[in-house]
Amino acid sequence: QEGGFSQLQVQGRCKDGSVLVSKKGKVTVKVKEHQAKEPVQILAHNRVKQYILKEGTPVPFLVDLGVMNKEGKIHRPAYDKFKQINRFLEFIEDVLPELPKDREVTILDFGCGKSYLTFAIYYLHELKGYDIRIIGLDLKTDVIYACNQLAKKYGYRKLKFMEGNIADYTGSDEVDMVVTLHACDTATDFALAKAVGWKAKVILSVPCCQHEVNRQIANETLAPLFSYGLIKERMAALVTDAMRAEYLKREGYDTQILEFIDMEHTPKNILIRAIYTGNKGKNTEAIRTCEEMLHIDPMLGRLLDQQNEEGEKGV
Repeated sequence: QEGGFSQLQVQGRCKDGSVLVSKKGKVTVKVKEHQAKEPVQILAHNRVKQYILKEGTPVPFLVDLGVMNKEGKIHRPAYDKFKQINRFLEFIEDVLPELPKDREVTILDFGCGKSYLTFAIYYLHELKGYDIRIIGLDLKTDVIYACNQLAKKYGYRKLKFMEGNIADYTGSDEVDMVVTLHACDTATDFALAKAVGWKAKVILSVPCCQHEVNRQIANETLAPLFSYGLIKERMAALVTDAMRAEYLKREGYDTQILEFIDMEHTPKNILIRAIYTGNKGKNTEAIRTCEEMLHIDPMLGRLLDQQNEEGEKGV
């Protein structure tokens, strides 16, 4: 037929065959036998993702937090949460070599909420054998109580949850790693400033609800773009996080902005990862230029400038 195939070739384990169709429609079939071949293994195109926490293996805190059942099967509505936790643990596993191995490591989780990821960090510690102490901080009394009860239930002696405000926290003199996930607006900035003040070796931050710069940002050239509220909001959020990364770089951190989870799950998918090297970035003038061009004065910049001034005065 017009537009159809005129030749077909087939390969089998013991025979190969061909079918030919002439222009007049005559069909010729040829079969050739050969020695038997080993079966060909066909691999799936999408291989199963090898997670750190594996489906089918019950994890106590994930059962209690409603992510999986007692047999280790992930509840369908919680599958995105399961993927998020595993993705976060991959980031943690990547930075573990940066932390001290000869003493107890202190990890502070600001705005821990229901603490899926806080428990996950501690569980990873159990899997990898690191000597760590974790402190989770949040403003919600009922959440803190529930998390402390779970920590006791699992026998997690070095996991403690406290009620408190990020900006006012003074409970630790030395912190090795600071985690801040979805702390709203400038709460992220206070957490990052605290981390820099401690010279925390590792900072992992997933910012949320970046309103401050959205209220400030202005530029005559970009005014047509800023006239669209949604566009302005997203651009301001990206500028906020890029500036945070630059401030951290200025303070001696090797800083990256990474994708936390897929866009389809949440728009809050940026993770700032910073490793302290002590090599201060030479980007002060570039930062000032950006601030002036966009007419912004971000909270983290102000907090760090204040800390640096107090440090110079010996306060």
